[in-house]
Amino acid sequence: MAGPTDDGDKLAAVLRGDLITPAHPLYQEARTIWNGDIDRRPALIARCADAEDVAETVRFAAQRGLPIAVRGGGHGVAGHALCEDGVVVDLSSMRAVTVDPGRRVAHVQGGALWSDVDRATQAHGLAVTGGIVSHTGVGGLTLGGGIGHLMRRCGLAADNLVEADVLTADGRLVTVDATTDPDFLRGLRGGGGNFGVVVRFGLRLHEVGPTVLAGMVIRPLDAAPALLARYRDLIIDAPDELGSIVNLRLCPPLPTVPAALHGTPVMAMVLCWSGDIDDGLAALRPFREMGPSIIDTVAPMAYVDLQRLVDASVPHGKHYYWRSADVATLTDDVIDTVVTHASRITSGTSAVPIYHLGGAVGRVPSHQSSYASRNAGHNINIFAGWEPDDDRDRHVAWVRDFSDALAAHTTGKYVNFLSDEGADGVREAYGDRWRHLLALKRRVDPANLFRYNYNIDPGQRGERAT
Repeated sequence: MAGPTDDGDKLAAVLRGDLITPAHPLYQEARTIWNGDIDRRPALIARCADAEDVAETVRFAAQRGLPIAVRGGGHGVAGHALCEDGVVVDLSSMRAVTVDPGRRVAHVQGGALWSDVDRATQAHGLAVTGGIVSHTGVGGLTLGGGIGHLMRRCGLAADNLVEADVLTADGRLVTVDATTDPDFLRGLRGGGGNFGVVVRFGLRLHEVGPTVLAGMVIRPLDAAPALLARYRDLIIDAPDELGSIVNLRLCPPLPTVPAALHGTPVMAMVLCWSGDIDDGLAALRPFREMGPSIIDTVAPMAYVDLQRLVDASVPHGKHYYWRSADVATLTDDVIDTVVTHASRITSGTSAVPIYHLGGAVGRVPSHQSSYASRNAGHNINIFAGWEPDDDRDRHVAWVRDFSDALAAHTTGKYVNFLSDEGADGVREAYGDRWRHLLALKRRVDPANLFRYNYNIDPGQRGERAT
């Protein structure tokens, strides 16, 4: 019986891009993604050159009943960019970004990275919320929600998705916007890769930069309980222009930090003010002066440099495992739990970033998106990273124990930070949006062709959509 690789010449003949098989010299590179903990061997990897290549690849796989995975930036922790013995729709050659400064919209191909978007948009003094790591893919981050430095002012990446070109399960290329299909657009704003392959994103842009006031303030972890309580009080009245992330971790080997402090437990606060610099100096002062610091790098900097600030701390090829917890506020019990478990952190790559939500994130009406955590105050990302030859079980156990300890305080989860929590975890992440997403899945992909994602199985029992 012929396998997919035996049939591959038929697909190769119609592609403008490259078809990579296990015998191809680039196969090992092509099946490598950001999370080295994911080791899958696709039968075929179609490195698509354009939307027609995507359509041909999806049709080829669907006709043969082969699993389909979609690779944008290949940065997702769960490794959905790869499937075992199936076909990968690889968009990594489709990275063009064009900016319409008059409409304030960026047209972004499905394989672009946030560094591509930042570079193109900042040439016009414009930006959109785009994560905190510039080598993250636009597609996965946007379709799952998209938290980042600008979210309190500009909303999530998904909130700024105004249109998309989508290759659907029936082989059609459709343009989705608020006029043509608002229900579909709502699903794309946070519903992940469940509904098709997005080959173009239309993203609303905002006046940002090219200079912002930003940087990192690092303090010893043993001061964290009191500092987090003070931080909790300060952010109550924080303006939308202020973005902050508190990261509990081992001190990275920064050249500006004395070598004796490298690897010591710290509380690192990343601050970003995207408004007027003078206003920002006043607004950030209480956060910078809330306690003695090891280092304070806050200063005017290029927005593109802020977006690259922590790139080196999450390199490609290390092994990663994550969980997340949304919490309403940083209560004393939450602070105690977080600091206790952060003090047991397992490696220099592991971290516990706490993202301050609110602002514009909390003002989006529920009928406009599929992101469920509008009322949460913070997202806590429990993040383990380790070398390939290290003890995986030890790092995973730390994440799971930490997650379990926070469960009593957890109001939800962020779908992009799920590793292996299955259908129950996906349903919990989508909360009351899940029923709408299930109905949409049944409409546009009833056979679940696109299932290598945070999957909403159309065969699940569900209630009436809202």
